[in-house]
Amino acid sequence: MRMNKKISVDQEITGLPGVKIGDFWSWAYSDVLSNTVRPLFAEFLVGYALDVIESPRVEWNYIDFCYKGLKIEVKSSGYLQSWNMEKPSLIKFDIAKKIPWDASTNKYGDHEVRSADLYIFCVLTEKNPDNVCVFDLAQWEFYVFRTSDINKHFRDQKSITLSRLQQYSQPIAFEDVKKRVDEMVELL
Repeated sequence: MRMNKKISVDQEITGLPGVKIGDFWSWAYSDVLSNTVRPLFAEFLVGYALDVIESPRVEWNYIDFCYKGLKIEVKSSGYLQSWNMEKPSLIKFDIAKKIPWDASTNKYGDHEVRSADLYIFCVLTEKNPDNVCVFDLAQWEFYVFRTSDINKHFRDQKSITLSRLQQYSQPIAFEDVKKRVDEMVELL
């Protein structure tokens, strides 16, 4: 059964008296620094900035959000992971073309493409493990990139490093994400 509406953290788990779905979420997703949960948090931040999180996240959909007619893909990376590290990670993003799957139609596309109109690259910038706080928006940078520019500059590359991204785009703070995306809406 697919959930098509958000549920409350207070939703009880039938058969487990006093146990709520929030207990499960706290257990399963508290390691927000991990490279499997941090991208979900980055998607949430972008969705929140654009006010498009009224419905639950759709796993494996070909795009992350629709906003003012634009299809948006969110990518996340960070210098630190939740495990002990010798040195900070290289910031790198997946930009590979893929065969899209549309959750609303349950159909696959015919060929590999970059399905989104815009990519928003989210970087958790803190490099000191003692200071990292995923919930501190001051530790995040965002890069908004048109897919047409990715296609132009990076062609068939499957991934892109932060240093290459920064040759074509400047970082913005969380509070500027919506403004930058709205500017892109006008250009597309």
